Amino acid sequence: MRREMLRSSREDALRLLMSAPYVHLASTTPDGAPVVRAVHGVVVDDALCFHGSPVGEKTTLVGREAVVVYEQLLADIPSYWTDATMACPATSLFVSVQAHGTLELVEDPARKARALQGLMEKFQPEGGHAPITHTDERYRKPVASIAIWALPLAVLDGKWKLGQNRTAQYIETIVAKLWERGAPGDARALELVLRANPAVDRPSFLRGPDGVTLHVYAEPSELDEALPLLRDEYWNKSRFDDDAIRDAHRRSSAWMLARDASGAVVATARAVSDGVKYAYLGDVAVRADLRSRGVGAALVNALLDHPAVRGAKRVELATRDAMRFYERLGFRTVATEELPTMIRTTMALIRPGAQRTIVQS
Repeated sequence: MRREMLRSSREDALRLLMSAPYVHLASTTPDGAPVVRAVHGVVVDDALCFHGSPVGEKTTLVGREAVVVYEQLLADIPSYWTDATMACPATSLFVSVQAHGTLELVEDPARKARALQGLMEKFQPEGGHAPITHTDERYRKPVASIAIWALPLAVLDGKWKLGQNRTAQYIETIVAKLWERGAPGDARALELVLRANPAVDRPSFLRGPDGVTLHVYAEPSELDEALPLLRDEYWNKSRFDDDAIRDAHRRSSAWMLARDASGAVVATARAVSDGVKYAYLGDVAVRADLRSRGVGAALVNALLDHPAVRGAKRVELATRDAMRFYERLGFRTVATEELPTMIRTTMALIRPGAQRTIVQS
C-alpha cells in the first residue's frame, strides 16, 4: 500500500514518465510465464506507446494486464548521517512512476504514425527527417508493417521518496549532509527534498535577504522564468538568442536561482567548472529593483560554495562595470582588455593552495 504522503501528483508522475529514456514493461504470457522487457516508450493519446516486431513474445501480451515502471535514484543516504552506530537508517532518495492497465495493439494507421513520430521527436529532437504520417507514401509500408503497443494511462502512480514521512530535524540534517558531500546529483536531491517538505525551513546558506530563497538546482523547464533577466544584459543582448542562452545554462556545471516570497525568479547565476583547477562564473543577473540589496551577493556566495565549484582553486569572471561588487566577494582584477564594443575586466578569486598567476594589465 502506497503511503499517501509519498504519492506524487498525476502531473508530476506523467512528467517523469514522459522524460524516461526507457521503461520496464512487466506482464505474463497466456500460460502464466512472467515477462519483463526494457522498451523505449513515448506518451501519445494518453497512453504509453512502444514499437517492435509484429511477431515475438510481446505479441502474446495483447489484452493482458501489464505494468510499466521507471525510477530515478537521486541519492543514497548513509546510516551514519543520522545514527553513529546503527545500520538501520541507511536509505535512498528516489522518484518513480508506474502505469497499470491492459496492453493494446494499435491498429489505426494514423495513431501508429503519431506514436512513431512521437518516438522520433523524443529520441531525435533535432529533426533531420520527414515527419511520419500514415498518408506519406514513403511511410505507408513501414507504418503498416511495424507493431505498436499502447498501455492506457488511466492508472498512473508516482512515488516521490524524499523524506516526507520524516521529522523536520531529519530533513535539516539530510539537506546539510547532501550539501557537504556534494556528490553528483546531491544538489538536485537537496532541492527536491526541500520542495517536497515546504514546512521545513531552508538552511541559512540558502536564504537571502527580504525573504528571498536560493535554489541550488533548477530544472531545464525553469529556464524560461530566468530568460527575462538575461536576454537584455549587455553580454547577451544582440549576441545570443534565447535558444543559445538556454543551451548554455543546460550545459553548465552549476546553475542557481533566487526566488522572492511569491516564487518569482529574481536572480540567476551559473558556472562552468572542472571542480579542481578552474571555474568560470557567468550570467549573473538580478532583477533591477533588488540590486544593491544583498540578493546578488548571497547568490554568488552560494554558487561559489556549490559542490561543482567549491573545489576549484581559481574562479574567474569577466565584467564591464561590477568590479566593486565582485571585489567585496574576494575577486581581484587580473586583466583588462579593450574589445570592439566595450572594455572588459577579468577578475579572479584564488583560493588558498592555488598557484597565483600574475597577469599584466
